[in-house]
Amino acid sequence: MPKTLTQLQKQIDSLQRKAEELRRTEAAGVIARIKEAIRHYDLTAADLGLGKGVKTAAKKTKKAPVRKATKGKAKFRDETGRTWTGHGRRPQWFIDALAAGKKAEDLRA
Repeated sequence: MPKTLTQLQKQIDSLQRKAEELRRTEAAGVIARIKEAIRHYDLTAADLGLGKGVKTAAKKTKKAPVRKATKGKAKFRDETGRTWTGHGRRPQWFIDALAAGKKAEDLRA
């Protein structure tokens, strides 16, 4: 027989309470075993990496700063003032100037 939503919600709440109670009980046992091991081996907070000034291996590393792209210095210029750095794809004005018979040296800035 299908259950109603309300019945399922109540069952979920009950199971969550039981799970939390079980977690607390298990955690208490784990804590007791840890304390016993600490006493047995005479461990200190520093030995466990918990004291002040203790450096741990899990320390975050600094990221390198992001470099911003800078505009390159113009190497080629036409009569109208358009420029090109010589890097990347050739601009159409540069291609047209070469097709018109100019040499790259003629357009050097």
